[in-house]
Amino acid sequence: MKLYFAPDTRAVRTAWLMYELGLDFELHRFEKLGDPAMRAPEFLEISPNGRIPVLEDGDVRIFESPAIAEYLVARHGQGKLVPPVESPAFPQYLQWLHYGEGMIMGPMNNYVVETIILKPERRSEEHAKRALKLMTRMVQTVDVHMADRDYLAGDFTAADTITGHACIMCEKFGVDVSGMPNLKAYVDRLQARPAAQKAFAL
Repeated sequence: MKLYFAPDTRAVRTAWLMYELGLDFELHRFEKLGDPAMRAPEFLEISPNGRIPVLEDGDVRIFESPAIAEYLVARHGQGKLVPPVESPAFPQYLQWLHYGEGMIMGPMNNYVVETIILKPERRSEEHAKRALKLMTRMVQTVDVHMADRDYLAGDFTAADTITGHACIMCEKFGVDVSGMPNLKAYVDRLQARPAAQKAFAL
């Protein structure tokens, strides 16, 4: 399998998931977003829109980060990406989690993606404030759900890779987690996993 991504993007979570699943992959890294190599014929042959991340697995090519995760989990049979959680608020939790990862629902996702990807000197202060408020609300919900749990589903699953990455990104970009002991313990457990350490070292 080949994985294409640029640094400072959410694609690092795909590498984390691949390490957790024990999959071998060949990493192709672009130096920066907008790298001319992303418009080179050899890459455009793989991804006609020049988009990242891209997973190429034989004849299968997938271009969206959540779709890559869904495919990997389905193909390799390591449980469900979204585990059942005994709470009526779980759908809302997942919705905010997606917002926090910048996956869906513009213009909100633009604020979050901009805050995660752009260098501080290039960020809009107004957008960064909105992103921080949104990300804080998301992790507050996670903290409530993590009460009396070691992991989201009671054990480590693909969902914990995705949720954990969102939480770690929130913490890295300034969300105050000092009053969220459940979340802090959850993130500490995830960061201690060898797969997470390998992925964030890429």
